[in-house]
Amino acid sequence: MSELKGRIGGTVHGYDLHARWDGEHLRGRIGGRIQGKDLQLTLHAGDVDGRVGGTFAGFDAEGDVTPQRVDVRLGGRVDGDDIHLTLDGRRVTGRFSGRISGKDVDLRLDGRRLTGRIGGVFEGKDVHLDTGDVPPELAALAAVCAYKVLEEDETAAASSAAPSS
Repeated sequence: MSELKGRIGGTVHGYDLHARWDGEHLRGRIGGRIQGKDLQLTLHAGDVDGRVGGTFAGFDAEGDVTPQRVDVRLGGRVDGDDIHLTLDGRRVTGRFSGRISGKDVDLRLDGRRLTGRIGGVFEGKDVHLDTGDVPPELAALAAVCAYKVLEEDETAAASSAAPSS
């Protein structure tokens, strides 16, 4: 059993990611015990499926994950986001959530570390993960899932703090 652990975002505005990999299932937690979501992904013969969050508050993950590409849909057909990543040596690059309103993914693999940024210079989030023996393509997918959870929670917090008219 191997561990995937680290942080997405900064020290104050970020989420920890802790998950265990058994060779087929990646199970863990994004965020803390109260604020955050469970992570459950299954990788089998290049197909990934799973769930981030609970039955009601969460989203599905389904698609193709190979050592060269990640093509996964997070959420449903209408209210969801696509992930398209390319793994090329030590780089993981691509796009999350579309060409216009989406975010760039620019990550680097250095041994068992996955670092970089999801989103732009100003509005993006840093990625710092120790991957252990988790396949890099699955670690990159988990990082994007953690980014999505963090962004959704920040948006919900901002809208609940806004004055109502």
